[in-house]
Amino acid sequence: MALNLTVDIDKDSGFCFGVVYAIDMAEEILEEDGYLYCLGDIVHNDEEVARLKAKGLRIIEHSLLPTLKNEKVLIRAHGEAPETYKIALENQITLIDASCPVVLKLQNRIKTSFDQEEKILIFGKHGHAEVIGLQGQTNNEALVFQDLAELDAVELPPSFTLYSQTTKSVDKFYAIKEELLRRGYEVKANDTICRQVSNRYDDLGDFARKYDKIVFVSGKKSSNGKVLFDVCKQANPNTYFISDFAELDTTVFTNDDRVGICGATSTPMWLMKEVQTHLSAL
Repeated sequence: MALNLTVDIDKDSGFCFGVVYAIDMAEEILEEDGYLYCLGDIVHNDEEVARLKAKGLRIIEHSLLPTLKNEKVLIRAHGEAPETYKIALENQITLIDASCPVVLKLQNRIKTSFDQEEKILIFGKHGHAEVIGLQGQTNNEALVFQDLAELDAVELPPSFTLYSQTTKSVDKFYAIKEELLRRGYEVKANDTICRQVSNRYDDLGDFARKYDKIVFVSGKKSSNGKVLFDVCKQANPNTYFISDFAELDTTVFTNDDRVGICGATSTPMWLMKEVQTHLSAL
């Protein structure tokens, strides 16, 4: 039986300016040269990566960078560690630097702290591209942790500077700061969380509450996707996380449902529109 669904897309969802900037730069060079190397996935969204690969984008791991000579290589919005720039210089590689300005500012602040011999803690996801770049500013001496429980087995210095990956939860960052102060540490906290992500919390919650069901579209590797999905889920328990329409269990919908579609700052608008088209066809 066909369903009568009202399906709307959150107008504020989709790429942040950092991702738009990186993709625009990539497409411009692909148009001119027909191919372009990129260090890691340009964005944490498999569907968008596949679209750009079809245009000639060549995703490479860091281990392959020293094997390239006289090529153009894109640095994505997540930023890179100093070692990447050093290798590029040695191999006459032209770096197309699309590092997000928010990330670059954070890298600079961490580098300054490190040069001043401050002990540094970074609240972030282990192995995340941005976090690797941040650690690189400290010769990998900064301590990265995803959760306070990780610090229980670590002997921390009496005073340190606390930073955060740009896409982490603001509330969680301040809760961690307060708990560390409560434990008797001297904490200098630098809130370096991107407001393009955190400012969406209230608006996204308001959006989610307007609908019977919410379909949240995001790549599984997206850090801000996890944060923003949780915001939606808290506002509307009938929220479903998918990377593409094939993952959606359509039996959850009933006739006359009002359905809202939203996504991460790494989710392309074309993908959300594709999901909208499929849902409308039900």
